[in-house]
Amino acid sequence: MAGDAPTQSYVTLGIDREVFAVGVASVREILDCQPVSRLPHAPPYLLGIIDVRGLTVPVVDLRRKLGFPPGELDHSSRILVLEFVANGRSIVLGLQCDRVFDVAELTTVALEAAPDVGVAWKSEYIRAIGRWRNGFVIIFNMERLFSSDEFAFLDGLS
Repeated sequence: MAGDAPTQSYVTLGIDREVFAVGVASVREILDCQPVSRLPHAPPYLLGIIDVRGLTVPVVDLRRKLGFPPGELDHSSRILVLEFVANGRSIVLGLQCDRVFDVAELTTVALEAAPDVGVAWKSEYIRAIGRWRNGFVIIFNMERLFSSDEFAFLDGLS
């Protein structure tokens, strides 16, 4: 029975017209956008650092990281502060996104793998694709959204 299928909780967020999600267990907090201290020679997607209760947190422009065109910040823009393990280390970072929707309960049996489109494309950061609100939601595999070198760089900032 579909109602008996196990579910998992995800925080849904928007970039442009697309919906993405991260596991709710990885989310430390959701902040309004705030001034970011820039870092010299940082990768283009790394906006800089912010202070979150005494902790230095690197902030990533998710639009740039995912290859979306630049966008303007507005009253809906947020920084999603995440903590997760990658390469055996605990990583804390902020993802600047256009908006955060809410927590979605997605049925695990309804989640699909990233589609095979027959050409090379960066799909390794996609853990699964689900259906939500008459559309799709792409669930991030945070451990693969960044390369090992990027994680080493980000880990050195916090």
